[in-house]
Amino acid sequence: MDDLLTPMRRSDAKVMNRADLTRRLVAKLANEEAVIGGIGNTHFDLWAAGQRSHNFYMLGSMGLAAPIALGTAIAQPQRKVFCLEGDGSLLMQLGSLGTIATVNPKNLTVIVWDNAAYQITGGQPTLTGSTVDLVAMAKGAGLARAAWAKDESHFEALVDAALANDGPMFIGARTGNDPPAGVTERDANKIRTRFMEAMLGGSSRA
Repeated sequence: MDDLLTPMRRSDAKVMNRADLTRRLVAKLANEEAVIGGIGNTHFDLWAAGQRSHNFYMLGSMGLAAPIALGTAIAQPQRKVFCLEGDGSLLMQLGSLGTIATVNPKNLTVIVWDNAAYQITGGQPTLTGSTVDLVAMAKGAGLARAAWAKDESHFEALVDAALANDGPMFIGARTGNDPPAGVTERDANKIRTRFMEAMLGGSSRA
């Protein structure tokens, strides 16, 4: 795996399409892996990639995708767990990276879509467009297996490594400001119940 984690600056990573990367991730999930989608476009694209009951579409809880994913990983140690989060949301909850590193869950991977903007609220710039490198911050928090995805093929290789090896892992992906591929059904009770039932052994598709 070490060759996939070659240090790279954020500015050297290709700007990619968030929805395309989400589809590439979901296409690789064959063992009822859990996916926690952060607020806004992050979980809109996850929804559009195929409604899985093993997906949790977070509504109105900015910054909490990583803590929810960590809780899921702790509760379900036999299951691979992926957290999909935006750069603005992760900046609100940077302390979660240190907690993840300390707990050291072998089954958790955090993926951040970094477009350097609060896209859904009007495109206001985030700090990642100027001074903040989230992969460097993840490493500083203790997540040694952290890397920028150089391009689409490198992103897929990092996901394959996360599925095949122990974590935790942190994957940074630079994305553009493309519109979401769909809009999630906004029924919080249904989303929660379906996800909880799936974690207890229900169907992976709904």
